[in-house]
Amino acid sequence: MGGWPEIELDLDFTDRLVDVIDEGFDAVIRTGEARDSRLMTRVLGSYELKLVGAPAYFAAHGIPESPGDLAGHCCLRHRFPTTGRLEDWLPDPGDPIELRTAATSNTIEPLVCLAERSHGIACLPDFAVRAQIEAGTLMSVLDGAVHRCGTFRILWPSSRQLAPKIRVFVDFMAENLFAPP
Repeated sequence: MGGWPEIELDLDFTDRLVDVIDEGFDAVIRTGEARDSRLMTRVLGSYELKLVGAPAYFAAHGIPESPGDLAGHCCLRHRFPTTGRLEDWLPDPGDPIELRTAATSNTIEPLVCLAERSHGIACLPDFAVRAQIEAGTLMSVLDGAVHRCGTFRILWPSSRQLAPKIRVFVDFMAENLFAPP
């Protein structure tokens, strides 16, 4: 970490909900509310979900004009690793839309890759596709159809005295993770 040569990072990227204390993590970053009273927390930033696909995919299959049009498209879906359930894209359960699933993944990176390669439409957090949208390799459709957003938090074990290395890491993440490019 740049100006902190005595801090060694050991990164573990997983969508699995880890037990911070029992599994020995110094800090974790996760979405949602903090429910463990043994942990301290700090908000890092927020995100919203976007429906995205490659311009070539939309040229071949058309751009969906309404949420109902998604039923005719190849959908690249996220599967929650803890439950095995597919993530819902649309918030209105009163009018369910049967999505045609072309591929699933329990992490978002493969979905970004598949979407960029014109294999379908994915529902992804804006931070994960911001660079691709700016570069034109992905485009956002049906903006406003997905009304879900979330908050990223960093969590660490609460104790009487916060270790300096954890304080530096927490401060660094808070200042840099959602900073403009």
